Amino acid sequence: MASTTDIKNGAVLIIDGQFWSVVEFQHVKPGKGGAFVRTKLKNVVSGKVVDRTFNAGAKIDTAVVDRRDYQFLYNDGDSYVFMDLDTYDQIPVAATVVGDASNFLLEEATVTIAMNEGTPLYVELPTSIVTTIETEPGLQGDRSSGGTKPATISTGYQIQVPLFLESGTKVKVDTRDGNYLGRVND
Repeated sequence: MASTTDIKNGAVLIIDGQFWSVVEFQHVKPGKGGAFVRTKLKNVVSGKVVDRTFNAGAKIDTAVVDRRDYQFLYNDGDSYVFMDLDTYDQIPVAATVVGDASNFLLEEATVTIAMNEGTPLYVELPTSIVTTIETEPGLQGDRSSGGTKPATISTGYQIQVPLFLESGTKVKVDTRDGNYLGRVND
């Protein structure tokens, strides 16, 4: 058991049997009344974000989370197989744990996996990836307008790109929201 003084960004708390990661925290000492800690917590599994207030000195349950870099190897149907970059051990991670990260999971990509007592909690991708796109050709005259068209990246996920891009173009994509960030020149 820890107390509210141990709360810091990135710490993982166990509340009602669920894992919650601390996104933000603030120690507040009002002029009147007792001090408290205001936090913003993100559910490790579902991604839901909630605000929670703890009284100063209250006991909280923390989880030991081991974050390591892994390399994505392949998809095995209902699970994804990753290799530990230090020990070369391979671990399967359930598709439910990988979640939406699978939309941007390129082969041989390096990701961070958070584990608690050998159980994978979540997969954290780099903030952007570079991949090629497949798309329909743009119409003549649409080269400089601000419109967008659908394009499919190499993982099969569909994003919106500017009209002037052609199939086979390398682009940079934000893994947090799937937005097109720009064209990549080799």
